[in-house]
Amino acid sequence: MTPREKEIIDLINREVKPALGCTEPIAVALAVAKAVEILADNGTSCGNASCKAWRLTADFHIDLQVSGNILKNAMGVGIPGTGMIGLPIAAALGAVCGRADKGLEVLQDVNPDAVARARKLLENKRVKVKIADTDHLLYVKATVCYGAGKASAEIAPGKAISPEASAVIEDDHDKIVKTTFEDKILMNAESAAAAKEVASNNIGLTVKEIYDFALNAADEDIQFILGDRTLNLALAQEGLKGNYGLKVGKSIRENQKEVFGDDFMSYAMGMTAAASDARMAGCTMPAMSNSGSGNQGITVSMPVIAYALRYNVDDKRLARALILSNLVAIHIKSHLGKLSALCGCVIASTGSSCGIVYLQGGGYEEVCAAIKNMVGNITGMVCDGAKVGCAMKVASGVSSAIQSSVLALRGICASETDGIIDRDIEKTIQNLGRIGSTGMRETDKMILDIMICK
Repeated sequence: MTPREKEIIDLINREVKPALGCTEPIAVALAVAKAVEILADNGTSCGNASCKAWRLTADFHIDLQVSGNILKNAMGVGIPGTGMIGLPIAAALGAVCGRADKGLEVLQDVNPDAVARARKLLENKRVKVKIADTDHLLYVKATVCYGAGKASAEIAPGKAISPEASAVIEDDHDKIVKTTFEDKILMNAESAAAAKEVASNNIGLTVKEIYDFALNAADEDIQFILGDRTLNLALAQEGLKGNYGLKVGKSIRENQKEVFGDDFMSYAMGMTAAASDARMAGCTMPAMSNSGSGNQGITVSMPVIAYALRYNVDDKRLARALILSNLVAIHIKSHLGKLSALCGCVIASTGSSCGIVYLQGGGYEEVCAAIKNMVGNITGMVCDGAKVGCAMKVASGVSSAIQSSVLALRGICASETDGIIDRDIEKTIQNLGRIGSTGMRETDKMILDIMICK
């Protein structure tokens, strides 16, 4: 393996990882869990963050400061194992049973006792949330005490003040950049400035390099990507069995004769949407995420996996297709930042379109054509928060991905005279990034305002 190949694989491993639940509330749970562990390590009677008895009885007080995009993407999404939505229950669970060492699977140990205790914290109004004054699109600060903290003492003078701990997450959902205990800074890593957030995972990739890597990497170096199939196919199957969310995927598959037909498009749409149905409704099974999003991980992989299942593609070819689809999505996302007003399904389904093109025998030119067809089609689909309705957008993205691949394989490509399409594929991707990161900034603010004021 060359140094450059290792750099690319390291990038994939950073951006493609298991995540249990929607990653915005999970980031909140992670920050809270880290703060609780700091309390446990600095003088609680338990002295052990994993002490279940202490965590299930401690009178935690949790103050959250979050960016608007974190709030937007948590207001309507199910929290695993709870039947509830929103940041407060995610924060409470982070305190009661969260494990910071598990990263995006911080709520892996959720159970009925923990849910009951978390609900009790909410009933007692122990969780407060406000929007942070920050330029970071992805920002969480969790401050936790297990009695009357400084804020409580200011409201009720004379109260005994208990220790406080805090943890700050910036720019990536599992990137803890600062921790404190009382007034002492325990860790203060350099956090990327908001202006540099867009380029945080841009290692100078191009679509050509991605394509060449997907074709030429050693089989043994890329087999790990089949973990996409392990996790996301299991989610899809669960979504088809249960009655999750809006049942988008299940409805597509059950109406294949009367409405959709039993073709590959309806199969891929149904399987991918079913995985999103389950995940967004609070299923306790993890997804393999991409660029910090489980839905993006599902959308970038499941159409490719569906094609492999439908047409008996061997694992070696599937692995190359998944490497291609994931890397294209990561590359495009590096021009946008982790959170924006542009629906991540646009980016993820563009990646899956490229994977399908490869599996159908297309080459580099057809991959570029698929990307341009996608950019010319569903650019502008807005993100109005994470919710069960995301499965409908996922299904739309899959439909567009397959349309774009069909056109690309016929030599049909949106031209540079069409909208934001440029003759150069990299400039086309940059144009999409500008639309999503800069052009839609006011749209993002308006969406949040509408959601908060409903």
